[in-house]
Amino acid sequence: MSLDRIELLDFRIFTAATFTPEAEGTTVISGPNGTGKTSVLEAMVYLGTQRSFRGAPREAMVRTGADRGIIRAELRGAASPTLVEAEILLAGRSRTQVNRKTASGRKDLAVAAPCTIFSPEDLALVSGGPRVRRELLDDALGLVDAEGARAADEVDRVLRQRAALLRQAGGRVSADVTSTLDVWDQRLADAGKILVTARERLVSALDEFVGPAYGRLAGVPDQLVISQQYVRSWSGELLTALVEHRKDDLRRGVNTVGPHRDDLVLTLDGREARTHASQGEQRCLALALRIGVHQLVVSRTALTPILLLDDVFSELDPARSRALVAELPPGQSILTTAAPLPEGIDVARIVNIAQVVQGA
Repeated sequence: MSLDRIELLDFRIFTAATFTPEAEGTTVISGPNGTGKTSVLEAMVYLGTQRSFRGAPREAMVRTGADRGIIRAELRGAASPTLVEAEILLAGRSRTQVNRKTASGRKDLAVAAPCTIFSPEDLALVSGGPRVRRELLDDALGLVDAEGARAADEVDRVLRQRAALLRQAGGRVSADVTSTLDVWDQRLADAGKILVTARERLVSALDEFVGPAYGRLAGVPDQLVISQQYVRSWSGELLTALVEHRKDDLRRGVNTVGPHRDDLVLTLDGREARTHASQGEQRCLALALRIGVHQLVVSRTALTPILLLDDVFSELDPARSRALVAELPPGQSILTTAAPLPEGIDVARIVNIAQVVQGA
């Protein structure tokens, strides 16, 4: 898969911008900090995931003074060109279309605009809370596991409906509330079982790729044992756990147990990476996770996600920068930088951010 062209209207700081990268090799977007380089990559990632990789709310992606932002991308795969369009609304429900048809789920979007993003924010994959690690897994399911991706969509829908009911109940238990919760709990248990099984299967598959990638990036091949363990937020059957926690859920007005509370625990030689690894080790592990997902997708599907690198070399020392360059697979990549690039990158084209704004 490669990006032919992406257009932005009222997105972030851009009134209008157009970016056309090279179909093969690395296109570099250069320019000072604060001029919108990251926003171009953010728009691309939004098309495939429906969220900002920077953790920003949707309203932050709409230009100040506008009521909506538009992203339009033309991509080319092995079969035929694909048009992906997103409308981000300040009021109302945002929407995304693939070839003029509303996308029905995360798999449709992930396959239409597949990408692997490397950014300074990736440190949160290791040092941050469980949510970012769950998002990594569910994004990957969109590319490699159709059943798991559908289950993730269903879990999201049920959790929203169940949470709304809990809030409306205001801690009061009635026959109507109980019967409706019974329905939502069964649906959550059914979809949650499929989702968690898919996540666990994915974590197991990533073992083949993450450990070796970390060893090469850190320069310590075969010296450290990398472990990934998927940890559920309940024991036994999910339906039983939901019933057991119902009183607490009603009192607090939130969903306290389920796949949305699970975590991926990462360890280095038996030490939990989130709390006991150095920042350098955490950064290498975060990069290894991204590389591992990319390699898994390529090995299991006909897709080759577009590589997006957002000023990532500014956070790495020269040795780790060289190691990351060596790890990057062939294909289309788009890289942003405000500083000189490390040696070893074969650049196909350099585009100044001013040219993007002008539509060059």
